[in-house]
Amino acid sequence: MKGFLSFKAIVSLLDGIALIVVPMAYMGVFGVSLGDSGVMMAQFFGALLVGVGLICWFSRGGTRKTVGGTLLALFIADVLGFLVALKAQMAGLMNTIGWVVVILWLVMVLGLGYFRFLKT
Repeated sequence: MKGFLSFKAIVSLLDGIALIVVPMAYMGVFGVSLGDSGVMMAQFFGALLVGVGLICWFSRGGTRKTVGGTLLALFIADVLGFLVALKAQMAGLMNTIGWVVVILWLVMVLGLGYFRFLKT
């Protein structure tokens, strides 16, 4: 669990910082163009990802018992994120690299689900 939460923390922090600092360039990699409102929303999302990254980083040393609620909350959020990413990709809103986003969300869902529901 420690390794997985560290991985999620690093991914979340790097993505969050990129969305705050260079949202148009970062989203452009996925074929998404942003207007002024989109830049603001990307930066808000980046701020939330930094928060998620920090939560994961500071929770990584805990046990399933002590961080079970955190794992459940992150699992639910990542299921929703996966569904949004999949819907966007299927609608053609992202280029082929957008599948990386979909797969990354799925990896997070599977990892969090494993540590929350299966790992004893």
